[in-house]
Amino acid sequence: MAAEGGLTTSGYIIHHLTNLTYGHLPEGFTRYNGEVVGEGGTWTIAHGTEASTMGFWAINLDTMLFSVGLGLFFIWLFKKAADKAVAGVPGALQNFVESIVEFVDENVKSSFHARNQFVAPLALTIFVWVFLMNLMDLIPVDWVPYLAQQMGVPYLKIVPSTDVNATMGMSLSVFALILYYSISVKGIGEFVGELTLQPLGKWLIPFNFFLEFVNLLAKPVSLGLRLFGNMYAGEMIFILIALLPFWAQWVLSVPWAIFHILIITLQAFIFMVLTIVYLSMAHESH
Repeated sequence: MAAEGGLTTSGYIIHHLTNLTYGHLPEGFTRYNGEVVGEGGTWTIAHGTEASTMGFWAINLDTMLFSVGLGLFFIWLFKKAADKAVAGVPGALQNFVESIVEFVDENVKSSFHARNQFVAPLALTIFVWVFLMNLMDLIPVDWVPYLAQQMGVPYLKIVPSTDVNATMGMSLSVFALILYYSISVKGIGEFVGELTLQPLGKWLIPFNFFLEFVNLLAKPVSLGLRLFGNMYAGEMIFILIALLPFWAQWVLSVPWAIFHILIITLQAFIFMVLTIVYLSMAHESH
């Protein structure tokens, strides 16, 4: 596709790693091809200076489209299985959904030791949703962007978990739950005590707070960046393979895709398990 589209190797890679972004560019800033869509907004490249200049309110439309779409697909699929559930011999869909629910439930029971009916549904949602977003990485890198270009859409990234905004958004949501349960279960006094009185006692409160605060902030950062880094690297390898001759693509892409199935499943599992563990820690007193 690089040759067909007249793109250089670096241009091809940049194109496939570029989000379709909508946002307001400051006055005097050079717009991409001068194309403005709607008042106060611009379609533009979502990398480098241009995207960062648009500021906080810039939104990656492709990330939102595929992540929300996959979330709705997850809800529809599981609701369909629940509506058609039978007490006797289950069908293929019911058996598939029940196996996932049992798998998640076992992990919650083994890692979460408090009583909270919200944690298991949250863990199920995280595992399936992240898995579906990661699964998009197995679609050949040229197919969907090529179809989008035929419809006049210049850029389209179909793997939401390769967008750090998506992964950090999910991890910050988990972080908000950690803070909520840490305060609501333990009380503000005990939560502050955990941040200031450990591990070296009351005589070194500033040092204790520095250590515990860094440890607290490391949870959402590591949670979001781990998923993003692994999926971004996997997507990059697929793109590099797509630049090779046709015969080499088949030789390398099939083994990598098979191996990548393990990666996308493992990353969804890790995100789910760490969420369970972090929420379990938020319910436990120290």
